[in-house]
Amino acid sequence: MDDNATCHRTLAVQDCLDSKGIQRLVWPARSPDLNPIENVWDALRKQVAGRNYPPTNRNTLIRALTEEWDKLPQQLLDNAVQSMIRRVECCITLHGGHIPY
Repeated sequence: MDDNATCHRTLAVQDCLDSKGIQRLVWPARSPDLNPIENVWDALRKQVAGRNYPPTNRNTLIRALTEEWDKLPQQLLDNAVQSMIRRVECCITLHGGHIPY
């Protein structure tokens, strides 16, 4: 899945996907609301940013992300999955437009 951004549509990306046998999904051009992982990434970003000692290099960033990922509440992930029916219904109603919250 991608968001139809220009960088995701380059020939190099398509060649890579083809070489791995990956087919693109038909996806509305303006549908970031169909990507619930964005809410999870935001929660993870906030947890990492709120650490007493923020990461200062790649290794400490990887460690911080791993530690904070393990601390994410399961309910957050469950909610993201369970929200998909509502998100898809809204996106269809709005013809791929942004879902107003």
